[in-house]
Amino acid sequence: MRLDLLPFRTAGAAENMAADFLLLKRAPADRARFRHYGWRSPAFTFGYSQQVAFVRTQLPPGVAIDLCRRATGGGLVDHREDWTYALVIPRGHALEEMGAPQSYRLVHEALAAALVAQGVPAVLKPVPVTAPEGGAPAGVCFQRAEVFDVCHATSGEKIAGAAQKRAKQGMLFQGSVWRPAAGPTVDWDRFGDDFAAGLAITLGAEATPAPWPEEIGEDALDALTQGYCAPEWLEFR
Repeated sequence: MRLDLLPFRTAGAAENMAADFLLLKRAPADRARFRHYGWRSPAFTFGYSQQVAFVRTQLPPGVAIDLCRRATGGGLVDHREDWTYALVIPRGHALEEMGAPQSYRLVHEALAAALVAQGVPAVLKPVPVTAPEGGAPAGVCFQRAEVFDVCHATSGEKIAGAAQKRAKQGMLFQGSVWRPAAGPTVDWDRFGDDFAAGLAITLGAEATPAPWPEEIGEDALDALTQGYCAPEWLEFR
């Protein structure tokens, strides 16, 4: 199997979320796809099941924010200083057939290894032996680490989290690395290369640079982007 490494793209929040969803819905059966992407302006995304009223109480005041609901779950994510990626795994692959905690752990093991290679003491938050303690408001990413999130071994600060969505075509894994928590010495280009190489090993795939998929044309992307911009999508919960 191949792991297609798609080109870097910068877009608004709705377009980025639409692109990830189309990568899932039009995923080929013979390859996985991985992309790292950027944000055109200060952006936050929030989980599919979250209430937008709660989300708005958590946004920074006095800042114009590009806000969009994700198709995946998880909490509110601040993308202003993160390293954002998406991974699509086709239906029937061993990682796709695992339970969510196991697939989450394996992807984050590859991510943590890429950070450790640059001297960042990154570890996965273990399964607690007792009930978890209270902490930050529920639903806000990077304020509290959950099981198998990537954390800084010294400070305990959360470095990376992610959310998943499964469909008949496969699984979408949307992830975010909070760069300030990783520290100032990380070479992010090297991190991206090392992370992709680690994912290829995890998937048993050959990582290959690939162009943007022809089946995800601008017309389809524009149409879905408009849907992700609509108040009905933002407000429906």
